[in-house]
Amino acid sequence: MVREPLTEEQIERGRALGALLRQARADRTMADVARSSGISVETLRKIEGGRIPTPAFFTVAAVAATLGLSLDALLARVGSATEPAALGPAPLHPHGIAV
Repeated sequence: MVREPLTEEQIERGRALGALLRQARADRTMADVARSSGISVETLRKIEGGRIPTPAFFTVAAVAATLGLSLDALLARVGSATEPAALGPAPLHPHGIAV
């Protein structure tokens, strides 16, 4: 099976997701978040760096749960992002984390 190349929009969405997760992680270490999420540090590093632009749903759900982010908030912020400026200022989570 041949996988279709990702569109520029999909790649940008992956970058936006990575940036949002990195921001939400704040001062927590990658190792701590990865361990709590049940994924490898390398997978988290690749997602945050935008090198996995379309991570598996359950991976994103696990990281979001670890960081206290709702999937609805992630979708609202990342779902239609086509360029970094499209993200705009982040609404705050009750704990002061941008969502």
